[in-house]
Amino acid sequence: MPRYAITHRTEYRYNQAVSLGPQKLMLRPRESRELQLLSHEITTTPPGTISWAQDVFGNAIATAVFDTPTDTLVIDSTVSLELTSSAWPVFPIAARAINYPFSYSPEERTDLGALLSPQYPDPMGRLSNWAAAFVRSNPTDTLALLKDLNAGITGTASYAVREDEGTQPPSRTLDMGRGSCRDFAVLFVEAARFLGFGARMVSGYLFNPSLQETDSTTHAWAEVFVPGAGWISFDPTNRQMGGFNLIPVAVARDLGQAMPVSGTFLGAGTARLTVAVRVKEV
Repeated sequence: MPRYAITHRTEYRYNQAVSLGPQKLMLRPRESRELQLLSHEITTTPPGTISWAQDVFGNAIATAVFDTPTDTLVIDSTVSLELTSSAWPVFPIAARAINYPFSYSPEERTDLGALLSPQYPDPMGRLSNWAAAFVRSNPTDTLALLKDLNAGITGTASYAVREDEGTQPPSRTLDMGRGSCRDFAVLFVEAARFLGFGARMVSGYLFNPSLQETDSTTHAWAEVFVPGAGWISFDPTNRQMGGFNLIPVAVARDLGQAMPVSGTFLGAGTARLTVAVRVKEV
């Protein structure tokens, strides 16, 4: 059973001492049938008081509170886990959903709620038309459609590291022809929603054997709800379907709800941020 060790360091350096507001930390991987969390520890410099809760999506949220001013904030997360996801998964899709288009049950539609609705305006139909072009026939195979959409993103746009915070609108990714993993995930989710699927964002880590000894970053991908199979992972950056080598930390309607570290500070100082992530097989 593959076992992984993850270290994730977030470091803020301020040009003068500031007072830290509460820091929201989404760093604990989501346990499941395929992911067993063996240990997880968060430490901070300066030391803070950490409390835990769950959000509406069931993500584990740590809140760190600090008492004294500081010119440096370091947040270290260390994880040990076992991952059993298959490289060639078989999805038991319900008979009613094998072909697209299909209808979610009334209960499913109610529970999926806003995960069915696009979050970005598309007044000119740029995104909806792009998504519709992947529908080869009526009816068409549901899983094949989602696979084509997943692969079609890197066929349309090239991957580019982007240091800016947040995501760019999916229409901008299409127009520019490039984007980061989080931009690709947003584009996939929005396109899937335009096609009528319930879809959500995922933030977490990717195990890449060639990068075990180098600093990396967090990763973003998508999940689509298909009756019978449940939530299926799609990683458009790597043209991958299924959870193999993907370690989810948080799921959300919008990726801004799944930031690994977020918080405020009071003071005239400016902050410089560095993030280093390593995922090793042990």
